[in-house]
Amino acid sequence: MGYLLEVRHLTIQYRTSHGTRDLRPELAVDRICLAIEPGEVVGLMGESGCGKSSVALALLGLLPKASAEITGSVSFGSRELLAMKERALQKIRGAEISLVFQEPEIALSPMMRVGEQVAEVIHAHRHWNWKQCRAEAESMLARVGLVKADGIFSAYPHQLSGGQRQRVVLAQALSCSPALLIADEPTASLDARSQAGFLSLLRSLKDELRLAILLISHTPEIQASLADRLLVMKSGRIVEEGSFEQLYRHSSRPYTRAILRRSPRAIDAHIDIDSQAEIPGQEQLVR
Repeated sequence: MGYLLEVRHLTIQYRTSHGTRDLRPELAVDRICLAIEPGEVVGLMGESGCGKSSVALALLGLLPKASAEITGSVSFGSRELLAMKERALQKIRGAEISLVFQEPEIALSPMMRVGEQVAEVIHAHRHWNWKQCRAEAESMLARVGLVKADGIFSAYPHQLSGGQRQRVVLAQALSCSPALLIADEPTASLDARSQAGFLSLLRSLKDELRLAILLISHTPEIQASLADRLLVMKSGRIVEEGSFEQLYRHSSRPYTRAILRRSPRAIDAHIDIDSQAEIPGQEQLVR
């Protein structure tokens, strides 16, 4: 089976101003290589500031060209993403590769009803009439566990709980059936119960949709519960890779052992997450 996404020697440097004259590049990501197969969940883990989010943004051409210099190769199927112009990338974002951030409040407009925001994504890529887009949006909201789709559809973001908002963002991301989901700390803003329910839902959907996921998280339990393979990142470089259990039990690197063993229950997280998970859709609309 060929790779869905293959990253080769990706390097990201930020131009930072020191004083009024000197512009010196700051190396954020240093020649990393990674690959993801269709349907595979690859975890990317490391301390804050190691370059994880820069990788996510670079894959979709979302880093500002004025301040970021990117070299290397990002192949998606047979296409080279780093060589694409913005118009071509817009057709891929949301349709073939989607991105979920940790803060749903940033991803959702406070001025639009959430159902309309899901429908807008569908309309942008499929060019259906609004009635079709609305029906598909309602179906997608129900699919992510928001069972009272009519009430959710017409709600504004501030009327929903944090867990519900993150499910709306997930509905947006999956509404056009992408092959790859990039999830950047997707549960960081959720409480423990909502986090468990969201991870259970994500695990179910990736099996149902044969969805590949690049899971960016510094939390051991999250990686243990979802990742088929884990990449450990330090100071802009990937320093180790393997299954979570292999790295947890047998890593020779103190850095890897330290970040994976922050929680003594991490190795059993797949059991913990399932036992704590809420039934999808159990949350009620906040009025």
